Amino acid sequence: MSETAMPSLAQHRRIVVKIGSALLVERATGALHQAWLESLADDVAGLMRGGAEVILVSSGAIALGRGRLGLPKGALALEESQAAASVGQIALARAYSEVLGARGFTAAQVLLTLEDTESRRRYLNARSTLGVLIERKAVPVINENDTVATTEIRYGDNDRLAARVATMIGADLLVLLSDIDGLYTAPPNDDADARLIPVVERITPEIEAMAGGAGSELSRGGMKTKVEAGKIATRAGCAMIITLGKRMNPLAAIDRGATATWFLGEGNPVTARKTWIAGSLDARGSVQADAGAVRALRSGKSLLPAGCRRIEGRFSRGDTVVILGPEGEEVGRGLVAFDAEEASQILGRKTHEIEAILGYKGRAAMIHRDDMVLRGE
Repeated sequence: MSETAMPSLAQHRRIVVKIGSALLVERATGALHQAWLESLADDVAGLMRGGAEVILVSSGAIALGRGRLGLPKGALALEESQAAASVGQIALARAYSEVLGARGFTAAQVLLTLEDTESRRRYLNARSTLGVLIERKAVPVINENDTVATTEIRYGDNDRLAARVATMIGADLLVLLSDIDGLYTAPPNDDADARLIPVVERITPEIEAMAGGAGSELSRGGMKTKVEAGKIATRAGCAMIITLGKRMNPLAAIDRGATATWFLGEGNPVTARKTWIAGSLDARGSVQADAGAVRALRSGKSLLPAGCRRIEGRFSRGDTVVILGPEGEEVGRGLVAFDAEEASQILGRKTHEIEAILGYKGRAAMIHRDDMVLRGE
């Protein structure tokens, strides 16, 4: 891909945008950069009206809260950071709600911890919640839950959190708004001969070696964490952009040709997810489907409880199971939406009966189409 043939943001279906603290908060005063946030909201609204789905991963809670609590500059103790986050998160959520609401869009606050993207059950719960918000045309605003996360159970930076969110929801583009306009052959502040790399087709050890350190005292991350985020995103088929976030209307600026580095995704999110399900996970059991259900699967449908005849194994919700046909042949694999005990209770039953049987509504499908891969795909 040449520098003059870059795709536009509008060509992408689902876009995750990561916003750092230094972009949102004035370092000296701890005040919000309101005009910049308004311009970002204009960009988000424009993309949404054009048919794209936008998810924001935003830092800023600690930076906002520390000023309001009068905490000193420099490194904070864990309990001070958590206290600052508890104050700043309210202010941050209100700011996003106001600027997006003024443009006709609903903002939704989602606070995640490391376990929410690493534990299968919590991963599925978080993904389902985000799916509903996106379906309803809301704009999820995601941050790490700094009020409860400790050093041992945190991401430590929102670059990698944004990458995990992008893979979780099947995004096809991740935009990292940074304090630098892309990846250079060396840190440009230290090396006058450093050159911008406009396109990274694959993240190699040489590319990783070009990353520098953290950019500011408000930021936990640096180019190193951005490249690590790129590895997470691109392996899942999601492209990534690093570009300067300080300019007004930073997303629109990308389509106007602003300097940036594009990291190309390996395949696409759907293909990458199917490869992961098919080959990377050990099956914990099996679900046997009848002939009608198998035909429905091959036409692109989900596997419903009504079409299931037998289960084997001791699996939990979110585990990989083998999908068997009526003769015991392997049809595919997928992530099951119920524990084995619950699945056995709803075999052959209609979706509307699930709540009466289990005592809660549950998922409509035993295995959703997005969570399965059939043999031959």
